[in-house]
Amino acid sequence: MATLGNRRNGGNARKRLWCAIPVSCAVLIIISFTFIFNLGYKHRAVTPEVMITPMASPSMGSPPPPPPPVVDRCSGRYIYVHDLPGRFNSDMISSCRTLSKWTDMCPFVSNAGLGPRLNNAEGVFYGAEWYATNQFALELIFHNRMKQYECLTTNSSLASAIFVPFYAGLDIGRYLWGYNTSVRDATSRDLIRWLKSRPEWSTMGGRDHFMVAGRITWDFRRLTDDEDDWGSKLLVIPEGKNMTVLVIESSPWHKNDFGIPYPTYFHPSKDSEVQQWQERMRRIRRPWLFSFAGAPRPNITDSIRNEIIGQCRQSRRCKLLECDNGRSKCHSPSSVMGMFQRSIFCLQPQGDSYTRRSTFDAMVAGCVPVFFHPGSAYAQYVWHLPRNHSEYSVLISEDEVRDGKVRIEEVLERFGKKDVMAMREEVIRMIPRLVYADPRTRLETTNDAFDVTVEGVIQRVKDIKGGRVPDFSEQESWKYALTGRGGEHEWDHFFNRTTQ
Repeated sequence: MATLGNRRNGGNARKRLWCAIPVSCAVLIIISFTFIFNLGYKHRAVTPEVMITPMASPSMGSPPPPPPPVVDRCSGRYIYVHDLPGRFNSDMISSCRTLSKWTDMCPFVSNAGLGPRLNNAEGVFYGAEWYATNQFALELIFHNRMKQYECLTTNSSLASAIFVPFYAGLDIGRYLWGYNTSVRDATSRDLIRWLKSRPEWSTMGGRDHFMVAGRITWDFRRLTDDEDDWGSKLLVIPEGKNMTVLVIESSPWHKNDFGIPYPTYFHPSKDSEVQQWQERMRRIRRPWLFSFAGAPRPNITDSIRNEIIGQCRQSRRCKLLECDNGRSKCHSPSSVMGMFQRSIFCLQPQGDSYTRRSTFDAMVAGCVPVFFHPGSAYAQYVWHLPRNHSEYSVLISEDEVRDGKVRIEEVLERFGKKDVMAMREEVIRMIPRLVYADPRTRLETTNDAFDVTVEGVIQRVKDIKGGRVPDFSEQESWKYALTGRGGEHEWDHFFNRTTQ
């Protein structure tokens, strides 16, 4: 029995031994694998981007993660718009037949200020975004664009700037001829009384306010009460001087007005329309070296238009579109734009004042502008044009043209093909910044002239609030706009007021 028991015990021991061997091996394997895994994980954990932070489980009683912070993409960009009585804007549109002594403005205030749609019978335009826009309709266009601005607010305390939708240019246009100074100033003074009664004005005395006066600055800078003196006093009264005023031509010698582009015929409603037009202007054939659209100015003694017209007539490489009385092609958008599209350079001398709408029509057509005075563009549109004017334009001194020292054709033909292509490409690249999109729509990714202007205004108000506007003589305003400093400048003789 004992022998039998020993045998059974021995057998059981061998069974337990054979069972223990694989278990032990498994344990060793698990321990080894765990060691190797931990060793490898320690080496990987020094790289932060592969570390994994375990999420807390709601079942563990931990609070849920906080929501992501809300980003206000309008912060620093809010605009508050004064709700003016109709006599300052909409009533003028309702009485459109009284807006001009010479022109029936009713067709031009249609389509939100764009005017009648242009047909494309001559194949000059592309798409349906072309309108017969009047150069003095900017206030209406800008106001309607502002209604589409994405960062409007009804809380003026949030606003970075405050917009005053007064149609100053349309107002004064009614009274420039045949009315006394009291009538010319009446609506502007009424506006100032209304603004000063508002709490928004008292915050900064109007220094955070801005408005569009869609004519040249000289129509609002009457210095005396002499009945023969021109324009109104809107920009010379203290309250007017406090506001930032946007005009199609600013003064080189004043701080409170800023030039913004004239309205052109092109008003895109989609980003693709801008891109398609730019590509079309890159491909178009340009047989004329230079061109000019305009008329002589016999009543302006220093005008060089006669010299320009004479030189163009003598050249086989110049296209001339004369705008004398009785000629209508200059009033035909397709004739003007067709000529600019077929020209490499477009001459832009002074007209009745420093600037011309033609400058912007030409650049929209991809034509390199040729200026004869820096006040025609460089000292005007500092928010919209590059500081380095040689990148997109040519400057020929009007003094040298007047004195017969230069031939325009000889100056222009010196530019090599690569230089011309580079200037033209810069002009075409700028087109979005020079046009006002259809105010009934909103472009998605393209910043137009309106967007650039609003950015400039907001930055100016920020600088005023932050005390970053330098104190300088108004006589040197053009220098600070161009270079940010005063002192001697190579263009001083152009802006010497004793010679104006």
